[in-house]
Amino acid sequence: MMELLSPAGGQEALVAAVRSGADAVYLGSGNFNARRGAANFDDAALREAVDFCHLRGVKVYLTLNTLLGDGELAEAARLAAYASALGIDAVLVQDLGVAAVVGRVAPDLPLHASTQMTVHALDGVKAAADLGMTRVVLSRELSRDAIAHICAHSPVEIEVFVHGALCMCYSGQCFLSSVIGGRSGNRGMCAQPCRQPYGWGNRGEGYPLSLKDMSLAGYLQELEDMGVACAKIEGRMKRPEYVAIVTRIYAAALKEKRSPTREELEQLRLAFSRQGFTDGYYQGRTGPEMFGVHEKEPLPEQLFAEARKGYQREVPLVPVRLSARVEAGSPVAVTVEDRDGHCAAVTAPPPEAALHRPVTAEQLEGQLAKTGGTPYFCQTARAEVGEGLSLPVSRMNALRREALDALSRQRVALPERRKGAYLPCPKIENGREPCRFTLSCARAEQVTEELLALRPALVALDLEAMLRAKDQVDRMQALGITPAVTLPRILWDREREGCLNRLTTLRRWGGVDTAYVSTLAGMALAREAGFPVVRGDFGLGVYNSETLSELKRLGFASAVLSFEQRRERVRDLAKCLDTELLVYGRLPLMITENCIVKNRTGKCTEGCKQAPSLVDRKRMRFPVVRAYGCRNEILNAVPLFLADKPETYAHVGLWAARLRFTTETGAECARMLARYLGRNDDMPQAYTRGLYFREVE
Repeated sequence: MMELLSPAGGQEALVAAVRSGADAVYLGSGNFNARRGAANFDDAALREAVDFCHLRGVKVYLTLNTLLGDGELAEAARLAAYASALGIDAVLVQDLGVAAVVGRVAPDLPLHASTQMTVHALDGVKAAADLGMTRVVLSRELSRDAIAHICAHSPVEIEVFVHGALCMCYSGQCFLSSVIGGRSGNRGMCAQPCRQPYGWGNRGEGYPLSLKDMSLAGYLQELEDMGVACAKIEGRMKRPEYVAIVTRIYAAALKEKRSPTREELEQLRLAFSRQGFTDGYYQGRTGPEMFGVHEKEPLPEQLFAEARKGYQREVPLVPVRLSARVEAGSPVAVTVEDRDGHCAAVTAPPPEAALHRPVTAEQLEGQLAKTGGTPYFCQTARAEVGEGLSLPVSRMNALRREALDALSRQRVALPERRKGAYLPCPKIENGREPCRFTLSCARAEQVTEELLALRPALVALDLEAMLRAKDQVDRMQALGITPAVTLPRILWDREREGCLNRLTTLRRWGGVDTAYVSTLAGMALAREAGFPVVRGDFGLGVYNSETLSELKRLGFASAVLSFEQRRERVRDLAKCLDTELLVYGRLPLMITENCIVKNRTGKCTEGCKQAPSLVDRKRMRFPVVRAYGCRNEILNAVPLFLADKPETYAHVGLWAARLRFTTETGAECARMLARYLGRNDDMPQAYTRGLYFREVE
């Protein structure tokens, strides 16, 4: 049966999940997980949680699914080694460097690819498998057809979210909270600014970024039939009662192979919803009906009270087989076995002859079956009893308790797992050569003669723009400027063939040898299209030296570093690979599957090419531009500008400083590159320094 995975934001929520029917729970420890605001578990509580769950046959997955800096990797390695020694069943990771570290210090600890890795296509699943992942959590935006295709060809287990909050942006690609508030979702501190009002006029008056919670409760059997290994419930920030209610309903539906009843659906709504639920992504029907907000209503006290009552008492979850042997002249023996292969036996002195009523097999079997108050329920009880023997009820009860206690010790025994040492990446002295300037452009018309005359080292164009820029590519080649193509950050399997054909067309031109990719899936596609040089873009989330080392091992020629870190961290990275840093441009805040421009107009138009702007309550305007596949990219209200702060990028060991042009005209692009080259004094009317001078939570 498909595994049901429930959230455990704290000890009470963990108990609620286990006693309500979860097959596994996921939880965080310390600050290295995507829900740092949850109660989480310290070392002692983590051990208690693992014992509690394993005793009851429930698996435990630890979330280490955030981006970590070099100074945090040693503690992450310690936590991973400790978790492995406790018998944690798997660790979820986002950061490629963290995955590499965990693999070294805890080689027997299974790794799961978090949804924060933005895996949304089969190539990404295969790449994660090649990195040692045994399970992949897919992006929540995928349709049933996309999930089924991946399941049919995946070399590892697939996990799918089935209930809970939906982010507007693809997980792992959202920078809205960090850029406008200094709290990064990639660091576990998202402040959820997407739930605030936005509008299209002069003020925020609606909620175009606030999606309803998802519910796939009616599709569980379909998901199981297509090969999904695990159904995941979101909610580590939710109340224990919520966890209990949702887990109980989904567990019953899975076990009984049915959809929830009308009453159960109403209980799900009462527990928490945002004006109901949506299955829009799963059905492949995006649109305004998927959006909603949480309306403040009185808590469903009676429902929550019943939920608490249900999980505050022990629930027998583990089936056992008990047997007893009572023979004259031999020790009394009681044996208990579980379905996992554990077996415990205890003995007592031989029985005495009965003076009045001899004990019978039926009596002993009745006593053996009394497992109330324990996590066990008796599946079978069998007794072999000689004639004319006496055995007090108290002795048999004591033997049963001793046997079950011995079985419990076996079930929570620590596993024998290998442990490796953590050795930080060797320090590499930053080079003294001045960094060059590279450009990325969204439109072919931005690549003007004036721009190319300034001789940037490299100009990358988005794929669709590159196909309209044959003349510019020829001119770049003549000037010794490297032309490069930027692959889509999001590319579903159904879009792969069309994208591959476009890339193959580029290769036939000759001269376009370089591709930028933001996902591991992009590397496979670029290689298949024949690009000899593959560079990593900002979507890979390069935050530490270990990730750079991994990308080098995978064959990347360079990597754009995360813009969510301070200048000092950029400076101190061990740059075993050429690195770039974004130093100009409207930072990308979100990439969305649900087209908010279409939601506004009611039809698919060319309007998104004109970069309409979302307006927040402070009347800041965030341009919305088209991304590959009629998706949206939401950009920051003002550009990052650092030309007057060259110390940010000029002497920190970078191979290149990257200017990212999106909404700018061709003339504006040329003037800004000239500004960074020191040839004018242009300044944007409004700008940001980004995150390089402030600590991101």
